[in-house]
Amino acid sequence: MKKIPEINIFIENEYKNFTEKFDLGKLHFDAKNMLEYFLTNEEWVKNSCLEKYDCRLLYFDVVLCNDEKIHEINREYRNKDCATDVITFAIFADSPAEERFIFDNEINLGEIIISLDKAKFQAEEESHNQNSFISELYFLLAHGILHLLGYDHEDEKSLQEMWDIQQEIINGAGVNV
Repeated sequence: MKKIPEINIFIENEYKNFTEKFDLGKLHFDAKNMLEYFLTNEEWVKNSCLEKYDCRLLYFDVVLCNDEKIHEINREYRNKDCATDVITFAIFADSPAEERFIFDNEINLGEIIISLDKAKFQAEEESHNQNSFISELYFLLAHGILHLLGYDHEDEKSLQEMWDIQQEIINGAGVNV
């Protein structure tokens, strides 16, 4: 088993007037624990973009925003004219292996953007079988983390597999939502 690298996560809440309350510090702590838990599972790591890499630091950013902002990003970068729940820019995973950039033994996994509006709406609608805003937020965060690590869902089967891993890393990291 490889040594788990240091993990650095920067979370920015651009949606200052959001009505639901949540603890940004806890979200940060739990995101780190979810990634650490993922890294303890050799099978998951083997199926990720990190399979052949050792590093001393992994880092990524999380941006929390409203539907308007994620709609703008979705339109500009994905040519989809609608708001969505989460967008991931997987800098490391989406680069060809020969072009993956590692500087000073550090890997920048990329950025996760989450619409707090969508998280709230989907929790109310129970779109992902989550029963609260907080559980939906963590579900989307875990989903984004898996995308940063190279996981994807081309069909219903692979989507369900991702959802199963998401729930396992949330539970395994001891996240209390």
